[in-house]
Amino acid sequence: MTGPTTRRKHSPGVYRRRRLVLLLAVIAVIAGVVWLLTAQPWRGAAAEGPAAPQTAQTQDAADSLPVPSSKPSPAATADEEDAETDSTPSPSPTPSSTPVAEPCVGSDITVEALASQESYAADQNPAFSIRLTNNGAADCTLNVGTSVQAFTVTSGSDPWWRSTDCQSEPSDMVVLLEAGQSVTSAAPLVWDRTRSAVGTCGDETRPRAPGGGSSYHLSVEIGGIASTESAQFLLY
Repeated sequence: MTGPTTRRKHSPGVYRRRRLVLLLAVIAVIAGVVWLLTAQPWRGAAAEGPAAPQTAQTQDAADSLPVPSSKPSPAATADEEDAETDSTPSPSPTPSSTPVAEPCVGSDITVEALASQESYAADQNPAFSIRLTNNGAADCTLNVGTSVQAFTVTSGSDPWWRSTDCQSEPSDMVVLLEAGQSVTSAAPLVWDRTRSAVGTCGDETRPRAPGGGSSYHLSVEIGGIASTESAQFLLY
C-alpha cells in the first residue's frame, strides 16, 4: 500500500508569467472598451448612408443676349472696334444642354428696340440694343442667336442701315425664357452712321447719314418676332 501522492509545487517564475499574461489580457479588454466608447464606428456607418439623388439642372436664359458681329467699316473708331471684339457671338449650346420646353408663342413675347441716347453729337455713333420679355404664364424656348437678330435704321421710309447686310459669323442660341423674364443685349451694337448695302461692307466711300438734327428710327427683330414700336433718335 502506497501513501498519498505529493503535489508538485511550481516555481515562482511560472506564477509570475501567469500573472503577466492575465494582466495583459485585462489591459487589452479595457483598451477595446475605451476605443468603442470614443470612436463609435457605428455612427460613421450611419452618416455614410445612401447619397441623395442629384436634381437635374435646366439651362435658363442668360441675363443678356448675344450681339451680332459685322465687319467694321473704315469710318469706325477704335472704340467701336473694341465694342465689336467684346460682342463676339456666344457659341451655340450642345443638343444635350438645350432646355426642354414648348417654343415661345409670338403673342407672349415683347421685343423692344433700344437706342443708348435720344440724340447724338456729330462725333458720336449711335449704339443699339434689344430687350426681350416673356409675358406668358409659362416658360418657353426661343432662338435668340445672332442668326435671327436684325437691326434696321430708317429715315422716313428710307432704310439707311441693316445689321444683316454685313453680318459675320451668325450663330444660333436656344434658351429657356422663364415666365415674366426680361433679357437685354450683352453689349450695344454700334452704327458708324453710313448707309449699308450687301457688297459695300469694306467700301470707304459709303455715304454718311445726314446730321443737323435729322430724325431716324430703329426697329429690331429677334427669333422672327419684330418690335412693336421703333426707337426714335436724332443725329447732329
